[in-house]
Amino acid sequence: MDQTDGADQMADQTGSVEGPRSLFEWRGDFSSPEVERLHSAGFARPEAPYDWWDQVQQNSFGWVCARVAGDLVGWVNVVWDGGTHAFILDTVVEARHRRRGIGAELVRVCVENARSAGCEWIHVDFDEPLRDFYLDSCGFAPAPAGVINLMP
Repeated sequence: MDQTDGADQMADQTGSVEGPRSLFEWRGDFSSPEVERLHSAGFARPEAPYDWWDQVQQNSFGWVCARVAGDLVGWVNVVWDGGTHAFILDTVVEARHRRRGIGAELVRVCVENARSAGCEWIHVDFDEPLRDFYLDSCGFAPAPAGVINLMP
């Protein structure tokens, strides 16, 4: 893993990991426009006035922010059932910062915090092009699952 992205360093008591170029923060502060900018670019959709902060405050176990020089360059959301299962959603890294270990570190921070909270399982679903990232870089095992598109 690229040592310049902070992935080789342990989190301090605040849930932050800091390296020479990146800061990873569990439940870090962010503005909704920052996340919306990342999300719209990462998922190829137009920006909208979405209230990400309110969404995660009401529905999430936690989230991780990745910053480089103060700019939000990565983000991931974690929801849970309140006990055994956590679910990773919306992992996104700004295009110019990809392939530096930032996405894997976002997921690692999620895994560690879910484990610390007593979760037994953390789940993720993904499109086929992300298979190597989640299975090889993040350590997920393939598992059968099902999904229904509610908005065909």
